[in-house]
Amino acid sequence: MTPVRGWPSSLRLFAAAALGAFGAFGQAPHGYWGATVVALVLIVPVFLGSETRARAGWIGWFFATGYFAHALSWIIEPFQVDAERHAWMAPFALVFMAGGLALFWAVAFRLARHVGTTAMQQSVLLIATLSLAELARGYVLTGFPWGGVAQIWVNTPVAQLLSLVGPYGLNALTFAVAFPIGAALTQERRLRALVRPLGFTSAAAALAVGYASMRPIVQEGPHTVRVVQPNAPQHQKWDPAYAPLFFARQIEYSAALPRPDLIVWPETAVPAWLGSAQSYLTAIADAAQGTPVVLGIQRGDGPRIFNSMVYLDEAGQQGGLYDKHHLAPFGEYVPFGELMGRFGIYGMAATTGHGFSAGPGPELLGLGKLGKALPLICYEAVFPQDVNGAAGRADFLLQITNDAWFGTRSGPFQHLAQARMRAIEQGLPMIRSANTGISAMIDPLGQVTASLALGEAGYVDAILPQPHQPTVYSRIGDSPVLGLLLFLTALAWFNIRRLTK
Repeated sequence: MTPVRGWPSSLRLFAAAALGAFGAFGQAPHGYWGATVVALVLIVPVFLGSETRARAGWIGWFFATGYFAHALSWIIEPFQVDAERHAWMAPFALVFMAGGLALFWAVAFRLARHVGTTAMQQSVLLIATLSLAELARGYVLTGFPWGGVAQIWVNTPVAQLLSLVGPYGLNALTFAVAFPIGAALTQERRLRALVRPLGFTSAAAALAVGYASMRPIVQEGPHTVRVVQPNAPQHQKWDPAYAPLFFARQIEYSAALPRPDLIVWPETAVPAWLGSAQSYLTAIADAAQGTPVVLGIQRGDGPRIFNSMVYLDEAGQQGGLYDKHHLAPFGEYVPFGELMGRFGIYGMAATTGHGFSAGPGPELLGLGKLGKALPLICYEAVFPQDVNGAAGRADFLLQITNDAWFGTRSGPFQHLAQARMRAIEQGLPMIRSANTGISAMIDPLGQVTASLALGEAGYVDAILPQPHQPTVYSRIGDSPVLGLLLFLTALAWFNIRRLTK
């Protein structure tokens, strides 16, 4: 029997929330992956101490709320840009976001407690149910997988497993390592009970390191890319007194010698709508001196507006266009926007209740001699399924973003970590231009080969690495992991019911 069972209910809930908050130290910028593993191990005895299904669900909810409230604390930052309009929403946003995402984990904890009859059965079921909850979190209601447990491994060899099983599979493997150890801690003969799960953990770590050492060596390509970072704080970005300064910086950086093979500007880098931006585009082409440029800009099409990426070819002509398709709720649009607009609630990056319109979906963008890029605008790099969704394979990933919305604490660092994960999953390099940082060149192993620090204005010329062969995950996506988790859950349910009859 777990000693936690004798604790008062309020103490158990407090312990769960505290463990969750501690576990979030595994996320960037801290990167203490051991904190997350310890939290996952120790929540199991707290969970197993619950006498009822309802209490197990509450323990899961408090644990997840503590975790997400810490991991997503950056979410208050966008509301401070226009504080007069939005600051009142900030605490509600954090509370409702953390508490809402925690519902997925609460269901997982409750279901594992409902089906399992022994400590080990419940901990094993929790591996499957929580893995399914995390997968659902990435898809339901357009999805929000930010803060996934797999992110803690991005600076370790374990991250290379993303190329095999993707982020949701790596979530499951992390739970599979931690939860049996937690269950063993509740046994009377703890040291003896720990032998098997610790042996499994050691074997899993050895296999992960071995697999990482077998990944292909990154080869440099023949092309140099200039990544531009103007460092325009969001509260000044559209200010008429500052916007010309930020545009002039980008022009200066684009004109610098020696000439690269491609210049990349960040999201919404041009302070004009595409339909009326010809003078800006001419100035960009003149500065680029025959070098192609990719840039972010807003555009209108009748009553619809889009967050777009434009490719200017060697002649300074528009050679390609991509419209962002995975929009950020309450950022670029508000659900039921016309109704919400009557109450003064608008998307923070939009000017009306309708907000931005979604583009047709993932698609490749031809960039001349550099090959085909898979364009990602800001938030789209968070979703592995979007990166897997284009028809055909890109030569590299291309993300433009405006992380000024995310402040300067944890948000930009976590966004970069997820970009690195997408590179590993696909076996493709990524060019990343961020308005205020962190801009980077990322190789197919997720390593940053060149970067510009957060809050720095400037540019960096970096060699674009060669792509690797398609990874297992890029070929199969999330469906096999989903199928396996459903099968294991059903199998466990059937066996437990059979044994208890």
